[in-house]
Amino acid sequence: MHKRFYTVGMAGHIDHGKTTLTKALTNIDTDRLKEEKERQISIELGFAPLYQGEDMQISIVDVPGHERFIKKMIAGVAGIDLVVLVVAADEGIMPQTREHLDILSILGIANGIVVLTKLSKVDAELRELAKDEVVEELQGSPFENAPLMMVDSLSGEGIRRLKELIIRSMEDIPVRTSEGDFRMPIDQIFTVKGQGTVVRGTIFEGTIETGANVVVLPPDLKSKARQIQVHGMETPKGFAGQRTAVNLPGINQHAVKRGDVLAVSTHVSVTDTIDVSLTILSGVSHGVKQRMDVKLHTGTSEVMGRLIFFDRNKVEEEEDAILCQIRLSEHIVVKRGDRFILRRPTPAETIGGGWIINPEGESYRFGSETIEKLRSIMEGTAEERILKLLEKQKSLTAGCIQKDASVTESELSCILKQNDWIVLRSSNVTHISIIESCEKRICESLSNYHDQNTLDKGMNKGELNQLLKVPDDVLFYSIDQLLQKNRLSIEQGVLSIDGFTPRLPLQWEKRCMQMLRSLREDDLNVKTVEEYFHDAGIPESLRQEYHQFFVQEKLIIPLDEKYAYAFESFIHAAGLLRKNTGQSFTITEAKEILGISRKYMIPLLERLDKEGWTVRMNEKRKWISSEE
Repeated sequence: MHKRFYTVGMAGHIDHGKTTLTKALTNIDTDRLKEEKERQISIELGFAPLYQGEDMQISIVDVPGHERFIKKMIAGVAGIDLVVLVVAADEGIMPQTREHLDILSILGIANGIVVLTKLSKVDAELRELAKDEVVEELQGSPFENAPLMMVDSLSGEGIRRLKELIIRSMEDIPVRTSEGDFRMPIDQIFTVKGQGTVVRGTIFEGTIETGANVVVLPPDLKSKARQIQVHGMETPKGFAGQRTAVNLPGINQHAVKRGDVLAVSTHVSVTDTIDVSLTILSGVSHGVKQRMDVKLHTGTSEVMGRLIFFDRNKVEEEEDAILCQIRLSEHIVVKRGDRFILRRPTPAETIGGGWIINPEGESYRFGSETIEKLRSIMEGTAEERILKLLEKQKSLTAGCIQKDASVTESELSCILKQNDWIVLRSSNVTHISIIESCEKRICESLSNYHDQNTLDKGMNKGELNQLLKVPDDVLFYSIDQLLQKNRLSIEQGVLSIDGFTPRLPLQWEKRCMQMLRSLREDDLNVKTVEEYFHDAGIPESLRQEYHQFFVQEKLIIPLDEKYAYAFESFIHAAGLLRKNTGQSFTITEAKEILGISRKYMIPLLERLDKEGWTVRMNEKRKWISSEE
């Protein structure tokens, strides 16, 4: 059985006894700072090990309760699996209790235990009143059915039973996935003498091993995990759900900040525009409007941004989740599915939150079309999201797919085992629908080209690529498939629709045939090619193109720039020479055999050299090939 790792969060109003309760449960005082000791309030996040068993490890994070430190509270609860909601029996539900409840609800943390503390300060009757008040207040919240415990941290009353309940509760909570790429939002940075910079956080997903190459994002600082510790104990490996510290050699402490993310790859989005599903809290004191400034909290980051609606200019009343966008003032590191909190900068207030449906938001138009697009992104399966990406890119690396479609390595591996997905020679991924579309476009393009350029054999791959503008790997794979299906032919790198043969345009075919007949009739004593074109009435503008076609189709053989023989006449002349000469011959011997003047003889012999029939050796030519 694999060991499971969990983090429990202590939440609640200031001075309701969270830190004292943590100490009672773990025997560790999480208030480390001098200022925390003096003021007797938690300012920074505090951490302590609660339970260490063979199959399970549980840590506690104690979050500040004061309104001024709400951002640290959000950072602290971002990675927890169960919350202990602390309410002092002598005060009951307070404003920060309610705000913490809202935040926990938005972050999707539904596993919780409600604990009434400071029992020694109230009598039995007040205990029951406090209990009834809490039960009533939690109605309609994710914690309305949560177990309720009553403890006194100083005397120890109820502490053992609470600890046992926390451990038992973990049995039914799904463990965070250790599959996929390691990701740990950073909430603490410090230095250790002789070791350098250390970052700490709760591992969101994946695992990390000593010696692994890591990167701090967004600043893109590369390092190695020189040492890994969990609650002060060195370990070779860190797992999802664990409170972990990682020593990063070569990175300056001041180059890293809370909110950065430690990762083992760049297959997460570094973005400043996110598409989101946003739920506005009831009872927000000020209106929520188009383009209003907001403070976004996700993971351990806190970033200013601007709220962009596509179907309204303000939120009129409490309603279902709104599909919208947040444009940020700086980059953050997120994945699809990550939860977030939105707060108003001033006056400070939590206004809502939700989850990120697309970490790579774009510029969209205002209107229902954009809302439908965002809805399809939100509701789409992993395959549908990948296909949406491929509509634009046609082929993508596995890493890009994991990042931009927000799928894990194991999810992608399962998808690629299906028949419709193709891994190209480049190792990029594409889909059969993309290939089929490309095949169709190739055939349509070549057919159109044949219709408009009847003299040409076809197009090469470079010309097709320039026309279709698809990635090389997709184009070449599609061409190979069409060749295997005998829908295309290729000759000397030129592609054509299978069965196509170049042909003369119908309106000029008769005159061209007349020209060729005249050329054949004149045999070896020909006029210039221009004269034949002129006599046949073929316009000057077409002569060069038709001349190339005649040569391409082996209807004529050019002797030089002026003269050409009909193909049959050239072959017949070469045959006569071959038959009536020995291994070699002179110009004089050739003239006697063919009976043509020097103006034809010299170009003819040079053409025989070019065509590979003969090779010149001083004053003679030697045969190196027979008639083909």
